Amino acid sequence: MADPKGFLTTPRETACTRPVAERLKDWNEVYVPGSLLPIISKQAGRCMDCGIPFCHNGCPLGNLIPEWNDFAYREDWTAASERLHATNNFPEFTGRLCPAPCESACVLGINQPAVTIKNVEVSIIDKAWDNGDVTPQAPERLSGKTAAVIGSGPAGLAAAQQLTRAGHTVVVYERADRIGGLLRYGIPEFKMEKVHINRRIEQMRAEGTKFRTGVEVGRDITATDLRKRFDAVVIAAGATVSRDLPVPGRELKGIHFAMEYLPLANKVQEGDFMAPPITAEGKHVVVIGGGDTGADCVGTAHRQGAASVTQLEIMPRPSEDRPTGQPWPTFPMLYKVTSAHEEGGERIYSVSTTHFEGDEDGNVQALHLVEVAFEDGKLVQKPGTERVLPAQLVTLAMGFTGTDQENGLTAQFGLAMDARGNIERDASYATNVDGVFVAGDAGRGQSLIVWAIAEGRSAARGVDRFLTGTSALPYPVKPTDRSITV
Repeated sequence: MADPKGFLTTPRETACTRPVAERLKDWNEVYVPGSLLPIISKQAGRCMDCGIPFCHNGCPLGNLIPEWNDFAYREDWTAASERLHATNNFPEFTGRLCPAPCESACVLGINQPAVTIKNVEVSIIDKAWDNGDVTPQAPERLSGKTAAVIGSGPAGLAAAQQLTRAGHTVVVYERADRIGGLLRYGIPEFKMEKVHINRRIEQMRAEGTKFRTGVEVGRDITATDLRKRFDAVVIAAGATVSRDLPVPGRELKGIHFAMEYLPLANKVQEGDFMAPPITAEGKHVVVIGGGDTGADCVGTAHRQGAASVTQLEIMPRPSEDRPTGQPWPTFPMLYKVTSAHEEGGERIYSVSTTHFEGDEDGNVQALHLVEVAFEDGKLVQKPGTERVLPAQLVTLAMGFTGTDQENGLTAQFGLAMDARGNIERDASYATNVDGVFVAGDAGRGQSLIVWAIAEGRSAARGVDRFLTGTSALPYPVKPTDRSITV
């Protein structure tokens, strides 16, 4: 094990963030570069080497957390990287973006602050890149089989890399102009700089994976053509249909889905624009939706120079302590202060938007809201609690309702859909169409990056078995979500 007394002698320390006034002037990651290196070995030493490591239960990837904690404690970074990559293709993504359900399941977390698993993870992989330990792993021989992957988010990239390493010829189709899906255009630069995506893409190209950007399956190429070209298809197109807010005034200019607003800010960082076509500069901004996407809108608006930023959430403010109904080792819904919230703005809970108000030119100028409460399981408005907020830019960040069906992809393949707008699949991630598989949010619904990578890896095993009759690829997770019986 690591330090047998580490959890008794070492307090929890996490990565330091840069001062707010400094980081609001740029789009770099919010953390102080190198701040983890002096402390991370001792933090890894807090791992208790539990008889039953419940962190495994919390992680869909089945990460071997106590093992790479031990290597990190001993500063054997090469061994730590090997053990980390044994279960996770892209730990630099999860180490920056995952909400760390593994830490919620940490045994130490029963009565002390949990091990900083996420910080240890990102430290290992950053050290691995610095040391040159991350290299292409091209297959020894080719199978002669071909596979197409639709979508280049974390699920699609994980599936593609696994299938390429198994010896299949893999082509990834992405409808955007760059590879990465929501990692590229949905996650702001200050949460994850895109260099982390770029160097993984170069690794995958060196392994043999091919990429086709600007190609939307269903429009630019039909499902029939794709099935003629490839022996198998993996659909990892995500759950990209944004939940709308059908209230009076929704048609006013200045009201946008989060996924209309955020990508444009990222395109500025890519050099496509000098200034974003949709900007918060000098405006009163209201973000509707209290989740991570909403927080991304908050941080983006701050950096664009918003006059004010207000985030609305229809649910009550979560507790700062683990609720009794969400006991260890489950992942609790807690009140979070993200880096974006540290930077300013106001959060208002238990409110619902009633309508928007515009000016004579059709631009949104104000948002009308009312307080709400749950009574007998129903959400009701509280009379006399109406308020008006100034709003020249409104972003809708209320989640997603399923995969895109307007581009013809699901219809052309003839895929069965569930009631939630997700593509149905069986225990091997196969759809009702022979040779067509689905992974990630397209089949699971809106979820976490760690689930996307786990499902991409698992779907790759299903495809490999379909193509060759057997598979040595790992199977991190069965699709035991709401639509699947295993």
